[in-house]
Amino acid sequence: MENLSAILQSSTPVLIDCFATWCGPCKMVPPILKEVKDKMGDQLRIVKIDIDKNQQLSAQWQISSVPTLLLFKEGKLIWRQSGVVPAHQLIPLLQQKI
Repeated sequence: MENLSAILQSSTPVLIDCFATWCGPCKMVPPILKEVKDKMGDQLRIVKIDIDKNQQLSAQWQISSVPTLLLFKEGKLIWRQSGVVPAHQLIPLLQQKI
C-alpha cells in the first residue's frame, strides 16, 4: 500500500473513514461510502483507518469518537465530521468542498 502521507499530499482529495471494529454506528458507514464512491468516482479517494490499529494517527488527528470522516486536500485537513452522515447529505457536501 502507498504511504499515507503521500496519499494525503495528492491532488486528489482523500476522505478518511476513522472507525473501530467494536463500533456499532461504524458498521453503517461502508454502504454510505460505496454510494459516495459510485457517485463521485475518481474525484475522491476513500481510505479506511482502524483507530485501534493506528493509535498514533488517531491521537494526531484528535479522534475522540467514531465514526469520524476527515477530508484532506493536498495534505491539508479541510473538513471533518463525527457520526454517521447519510449519503444524500454527504455527497453534495463533499462536492462543494472539493
